[in-house]
Amino acid sequence: MEIEEHQIESWSETGSSGSRSTRVGFSGPMSGPLVSNKKSSKKSARFKDDEELVEITLDVRDDVVSVQNIRGGDPETALLASRLEKRPSSLSMRLRQVSQELKRMTSSKKFDRVDRSKSGAARALRGFKFMTKNVGTEGWSQVEKRFLDLAVEGKLPKTRFGQCIGMHEKEFAGELFDALSRRRGITSASITKDELREFWEQITDQSFDSRLQTFFDMVDKNADGRITQEEVQEIIGLSASANKLSKLQERSDEYAALIMEELDPDNLGYIELHNLEMLLLQAPAQSTHITTDSRVMSQMLSQKLVPTKEYNPIKRGFRALAYFVEDNWKRIWVIALWLAICAALFTWKFIQYKHRAVFDVMGYCVTAAKGAAETLKFNMALILLPVCRNTITWLRSKTKLGMAVPFDDNINFHKVIAFGIAIGVGIHAICHLTCDFPRLLHTTEEEYEPMKPFFGEDRPNDYWWFVKGTEGWTGITIVVLMAIAYTLAQPWFRRNRLNLPKPLKKLTGFNAFWYSHHLFVIVYALFIVHGYYLYLSKEWYKKTTWMYLAIPMILYACERLLRAFRSGYKSVKILKVAVYPGNVLALHVSKPQGFKYSSGQYIFVNCSDVSPFQWHPFSITSAPGDDYVSVHIRTLGDWTSQLKNVFAKACQPASGDQSGLLRADMLQGNNIPRMPKLLIDGPYGAPAQDYKDYEVILLVGLGIGATPLISILKDVLNNMKQRKDLEEGMVESGVKNNKRKPFATNRAYFYWVTREQGSFEWFKGVMDDVAEYDKDGIIELHNYCTSVYEEGDARSALITMLQSLHHAKSGVDIVSGTRVKTHFARPNWRSVFKHTALKHPGKRVGVFYCGAHTLVGELKRLSLDFSRKTNTKFDFHKENF
Repeated sequence: MEIEEHQIESWSETGSSGSRSTRVGFSGPMSGPLVSNKKSSKKSARFKDDEELVEITLDVRDDVVSVQNIRGGDPETALLASRLEKRPSSLSMRLRQVSQELKRMTSSKKFDRVDRSKSGAARALRGFKFMTKNVGTEGWSQVEKRFLDLAVEGKLPKTRFGQCIGMHEKEFAGELFDALSRRRGITSASITKDELREFWEQITDQSFDSRLQTFFDMVDKNADGRITQEEVQEIIGLSASANKLSKLQERSDEYAALIMEELDPDNLGYIELHNLEMLLLQAPAQSTHITTDSRVMSQMLSQKLVPTKEYNPIKRGFRALAYFVEDNWKRIWVIALWLAICAALFTWKFIQYKHRAVFDVMGYCVTAAKGAAETLKFNMALILLPVCRNTITWLRSKTKLGMAVPFDDNINFHKVIAFGIAIGVGIHAICHLTCDFPRLLHTTEEEYEPMKPFFGEDRPNDYWWFVKGTEGWTGITIVVLMAIAYTLAQPWFRRNRLNLPKPLKKLTGFNAFWYSHHLFVIVYALFIVHGYYLYLSKEWYKKTTWMYLAIPMILYACERLLRAFRSGYKSVKILKVAVYPGNVLALHVSKPQGFKYSSGQYIFVNCSDVSPFQWHPFSITSAPGDDYVSVHIRTLGDWTSQLKNVFAKACQPASGDQSGLLRADMLQGNNIPRMPKLLIDGPYGAPAQDYKDYEVILLVGLGIGATPLISILKDVLNNMKQRKDLEEGMVESGVKNNKRKPFATNRAYFYWVTREQGSFEWFKGVMDDVAEYDKDGIIELHNYCTSVYEEGDARSALITMLQSLHHAKSGVDIVSGTRVKTHFARPNWRSVFKHTALKHPGKRVGVFYCGAHTLVGELKRLSLDFSRKTNTKFDFHKENF
């Protein structure tokens, strides 16, 4: 390319006229300070490339730049040149830099530019930005208000720049401040409001070229238009810090060398902006390939999912009621039956006492008290059944009752019954204390005459007579113990959510909940005594409390004996211990003889070194086909924290080729440390174990909630291996018939959302095994790291580039360290369900979620929405912790 420059009027700038400039790669929008000159001057630049000649004439008058003439070139050249007129005069842009920018623009045509109309490039153009949606929509007015609050003597310090524009990463905001200042020749560590306005307009500019230039300037610290490996390494460390990726930050030198190797094949020692642009715009092709039929179906499905408003309130209410019944019919009939039994018992006792002599003295108070007492007997017996875990596991696994009984809601039903007990206790106690007893104390001798067989010859004189009796002190003690257990079982106390003083805080938490709940032994003993020493019933067969409680108490006692017997004699040997980032403890123990379980189930764990009495439930992460049982435990409470500390003492730091922070492998090495004694009890049924009923499953795990789903993945993977071996064996041996029951699940989608990079180490081996053995694409893995800004954000742009390069070269993801590529930010769950519905029309998909309660509402709503409006049915199952 040949470049010619003609200067009409001389300039005071050194070396500005008649010089031939070396070519520089295109660097986007032109910026940089111009020296103010009061004279009018024109400068033209000719750019010749073979048969193409471009001449641009500029007029600079009193710091105003205008384009006089453009000869040749294309619309992009004209657009770029026209931007010079929009530059404010306060920037004092030097004409030489304008000329250099024009040279860069034309010299970039030498390189193969990426077609920005292609889908991948178009998506990158739309997505690449510096401000998130929440921050970017605030507008200049909010930034201006914060400027007035944060400014010092009319200027905003660099240290407060991030806070002012709404960017929380101070280090990244500082680098952005420096890049914007360098572009404008600002050397001060503070800026005025006008300069902040210019900064804001540039970082919120929708032009891709402008955002690309800003990002380039952040990397190019010395503003020479070239990026060296040291500068790349520095910006990688900065991006890793902003996205909380500590492991990536540790290997920034290695990843910088990878980028230079890819973008600097000639070993020049630097890269230019067009290289960066090419890397940003060239997206993987596999994610953009959609057939015409799929696109049409997607559009039709989107139209179906648009909510239609029903203006008739009667029809709208009827439709909502129909949906509610359809989704909750199992719960409805169970609750309706329970309420009907309670109402029937209350009515029966109410009518019975209405026809007795005591009614003439105590009135409706005694009938209400006795009716409530009858429901109390029933509910005190019933509340034990939902916590008979072995019985429920057997019923859901061995019978068809699960089709009509919601066994997954056993704990919720337990809570409902507890609420019913609280109401019964309230009615019974209030009617006695505020109505029955006062009326009895104020009766005349004639009115008291029928009461002598029940209360004695002498009429009670005061309340103390009732309190000191067996009926009185047992009733009061029962109420007090129930109140303690009920209060400490509330989530605010059980999960330590209340900000209590330190002495009181020790009385809350899971330990307090666990021990207070075991006061039920005393409560039931007193309840039987209280029900035996009755004032108004003397015949033994009329004292029915023990009759209600007998069978449930025997069943529950057998349950506890079975647990104690099974856990005490099924000794487990600890095989492997690992402590992972994120405070996660992984335990691998030997499988006891006869121990059979299904993926998705859970076991109870006891460690005598922590507490000889406490048992805590944890999901099994190993598959039924494994020769060991494993659990992954996150330290969220006092018991789990102590458990981790106990095992950490017996571990050693992991070696370079091992995952985790601390490890102890009993199967390797001679110096085997002493391990704490561990007991397990189970397995017990859980919602996730029903996955085998579905051909297609959608697994969603939030953080440590992925544990039962990992077991399912391993089971599906093991089945794939067994089926492959079986097929090969059948081919060799000629066996045509096989009585083995086919594995129903033939497609699995796994979405794991976690906030920490270190979390991926928990199940790294499983991820790699799936990627290696799943050649048919039966399992589709999607990992999401929410600490990284969404794809397209400037704070994660270099991470995205590096991820693509490294995965293409080595097949390993830089974030997770596995073969599964990690996505950034949070999934679009509607798109996930839409993708599944398009892939599997007419199928019934099992949706299994395990994690915090925050996502339950959205996933359940989407399951119902897609089930009603598409021919793909989604059955939602959840486990909360």
